[in-house]
Amino acid sequence: MVRLQLDPFLNELTSMFEHTTEKGSVWVTLKHSSDKSKVQRNKMVTAGKELEYKCLVRATDGKKKISTLVGTKEHQRFQASYATILKARMTSLKKREKKDKKKAADGDKKQQVPKKPSTTSNS
Repeated sequence: MVRLQLDPFLNELTSMFEHTTEKGSVWVTLKHSSDKSKVQRNKMVTAGKELEYKCLVRATDGKKKISTLVGTKEHQRFQASYATILKARMTSLKKREKKDKKKAADGDKKQQVPKKPSTTSNS
């Protein structure tokens, strides 16, 4: 897996989406990470140092794997760029059919059939 800086990662992600427009998928995962081993984290905690957590972003199209670490300072810029890429590349999704509120309410009323009072005689 190749670890890239933010801008090259976004460029590679865009090219992955372009290669899989007609056939294929791209999987993107996000994970909370400190980028330190467990031993190093324990040493830092016992020394009283502050741990900086980052977001590990991985992407693969089944053939190529890329990843990057996003810090707290770069998070807003990365999120905006990532959202732009997703919006631009998700053109083949079907739009959801919207129902009118009045028709939906009428349909619900028709499905609820009033119960008939039971007529039982005690003889």
